[in-house]
Amino acid sequence: MPKLLMGRTDMSANKARNLYWRQTKRLSATLLASWFLLNFCILFFARELSNFSFFGWPFSFYMAAQGLTLIYVLILAIYSLCMRKILRANQEL
Repeated sequence: MPKLLMGRTDMSANKARNLYWRQTKRLSATLLASWFLLNFCILFFARELSNFSFFGWPFSFYMAAQGLTLIYVLILAIYSLCMRKILRANQEL
């Protein structure tokens, strides 16, 4: 039996499970939407963004080559930290 549900009645275990999955779904949807918007905006507005220079390169090229990769890593770090917080909060219920 997972630690999340140990020592609980069926009703409180159900509430804890629903709360956990609601928080997890909300976090996943938020991060997925931000990932999509960042990708879409950078690629859709690439011509306009190429007017700006970043470390001597057009901004759209920099974002496609390295910037979005750094943003992906940041999204993964945010997911990891938030999931750790959600798990700890739900274990204390």
